[in-house]
Amino acid sequence: MKEKKVPWTFLTGILAGMLIFALVTAAPLAAESRDGKTQRLLYLFQYVLNFVQNNYVDEVDPDVLMEGAYKGLFESLDDPHSAYLTAADMRGLRDTTSGEFGGVGLFINKQFVQKPAEGQAEPSYVEVVASIENTPAYKAGILAGDLIVKVEGDSTGGLSLDEVVDKLRGPVGSAVNITIRRGPSYSFDVALTRAKIQVPTVTWAMLPGGTAYMRIIQFTPYTAEKTAEAVAFFAGQNYKNMIIDLRGNPGGLLDSVVNVADLFFDDGVIVSTRSRLESENKVFPAKSGVIVPENLPLVVLIDGNSASAAEIFAGAVKDRGRGFLMGAKTYGKGSVQQVHAVGKGGFRLTMSRYYTPNGISIDKTGIAPDKEVKEPEFTEAESADFGKLLTARVISQFAKDTAAPTEAQTASFTAELRKAYPALSERLLRRLIRAEINRHLTTPPVYDLEYDTVLQEAVKHLSAR
Repeated sequence: MKEKKVPWTFLTGILAGMLIFALVTAAPLAAESRDGKTQRLLYLFQYVLNFVQNNYVDEVDPDVLMEGAYKGLFESLDDPHSAYLTAADMRGLRDTTSGEFGGVGLFINKQFVQKPAEGQAEPSYVEVVASIENTPAYKAGILAGDLIVKVEGDSTGGLSLDEVVDKLRGPVGSAVNITIRRGPSYSFDVALTRAKIQVPTVTWAMLPGGTAYMRIIQFTPYTAEKTAEAVAFFAGQNYKNMIIDLRGNPGGLLDSVVNVADLFFDDGVIVSTRSRLESENKVFPAKSGVIVPENLPLVVLIDGNSASAAEIFAGAVKDRGRGFLMGAKTYGKGSVQQVHAVGKGGFRLTMSRYYTPNGISIDKTGIAPDKEVKEPEFTEAESADFGKLLTARVISQFAKDTAAPTEAQTASFTAELRKAYPALSERLLRRLIRAEINRHLTTPPVYDLEYDTVLQEAVKHLSAR
């Protein structure tokens, strides 16, 4: 059987309860290198395998030995995006292909390593890249940048990313307990009930003044179709300009982002991939599928959690002069993986890196915005009060007790918080309250123009044109 392979830009954060968007099947590999050194190493490995199997004090299953060898092989690459996949992981791929699965709704990543305190070794915990809207994690208030330090009481510091994913997955309706660290020292426990997760992709709405707003949550096989649907809606509203929000977008499929970009570019290069393998050196041009006028003013919002496929789109927009980037530097995930099945298990392997139209690799560096716009960083006093507020979780309780608060209720509660946490501004407290209320809505608002500073700046930029 001919081996099948699919190139894809691996999500910076693996969705808890999900690994990727496409299952790739392949016949068992029986590759033999002609390289003499490789042959000698294979011979030595065979000798060690046979010796262990025949002489170890207890009888051992050869499948267990081989699985351990596979894991060690991929771990030796020191690449968080390349890994051995167990049979359970591959079953997870099949679940994901259906578009629904039991999980908590998180994109997570193992790349992040917390800076250790002096004289201490800090484990590499799992970082939250994004919470999917209207999922258990989102409703519980888990935010991008949070660290998952424990799952069911087990530290994630010594677990692989796939092992954490496996712990977070489970039957719909079952419970999972996790411990979150937010900031340098504030930790709290969260009990989540797994739900059926439907992979989201695009939301859209019109802003005042004829500005179209579209948020691309991630790049799936359906993103281009949904983007075209959004553009058709905007055209019916006689839109004058557009904002595309890629903040928190962890990436997705390479083909998907190329198809989306094709709606904005009439010709020219969107992205290219390069590798030491000639077969992986490819150029992806626009295919004249443009449906958004090329002279339409465009602003793209990015942040530190815009990764992989999101960076491909942002890079094409910036290099081609198609629009204006605003926000913060992107994550810097510029590699492409393929997934292969081997027996009942499989593996994913980084096969190439992608380059923007100007030939720039953003791997581990990210893409800088044309204009940086960030929320101001906390002072020491603000950070202390913010940590106390998070630990108390009083805003979450207010949202549960008051599903649709009136302005008077919000003002009264804000005043109480100002007394208890005087370092925090009224604007910040109101924004936290608004966000918590929205988390409990079945259909949260598409945007928040009142408190979203970056979005406000984008609107100003377009209005000034």
